[in-house]
Amino acid sequence: MIKENLEVVENNIRKACDRAGRDYDSVTLICVSKTKPVEMIEEAVECGKREFGENKAQEMKEKYEILPKDLVWHFIGHLQTNKVKYVVGRASLIHSVDTLHLAEAIEAEAEKKDLTVDVLIEVNVAGEKSKFGLTTQETEELVRGVSKLPHIRVKGLMTIAPFVEDAEENRGIFRALKDLSVDIAGKNIDNVSMDILSMGMTNDYEVAIEEGATHVRVGTGIFGERDYSI
Repeated sequence: MIKENLEVVENNIRKACDRAGRDYDSVTLICVSKTKPVEMIEEAVECGKREFGENKAQEMKEKYEILPKDLVWHFIGHLQTNKVKYVVGRASLIHSVDTLHLAEAIEAEAEKKDLTVDVLIEVNVAGEKSKFGLTTQETEELVRGVSKLPHIRVKGLMTIAPFVEDAEENRGIFRALKDLSVDIAGKNIDNVSMDILSMGMTNDYEVAIEEGATHVRVGTGIFGERDYSI
């Protein structure tokens, strides 16, 4: 099932890139493995996948310890400051920095471990009350604050768009995040690049790619429905 699902997703990514006049290699597929057992991740690894996304710090730590060390882990969930120690040194990219307080906790842990941590700033473009993230108006201020922390590099922006039946409804969300990233990139802030746009999930990743996503986060489309009882 996973092999067939991956073929469908990869084909959809290829077609979306073609429509946008982009190179297929410009998009990183993150296989969102949260709540999924190690065996399913191993199946995806056998299909050549190396990039996986988790949203719970301890779950990511446990899988990191068991699975091959050449896998690339993305932390995509809300990160509490007391769980930062599990993520720094294991995640290659933290997608969900939305406060200076969290960034400072990451900085302290990175300094302790003598590491530099790559992060994305999470933007709640749609302004959904149920979601974390900054407004588009608040984003630059946080980017500037985080840029001063020596053990962190801001690599771009992330958003979680609303769940919609018609992916076209989210096109404006993705376009707004792309526009914001271009605007911030134009400010030439030290220690900041806007190379990464993490946006688009199972139901809307093709539209996200058309609007400039560099990283798409696909779980259900690869592994099937999540088990929410875990």
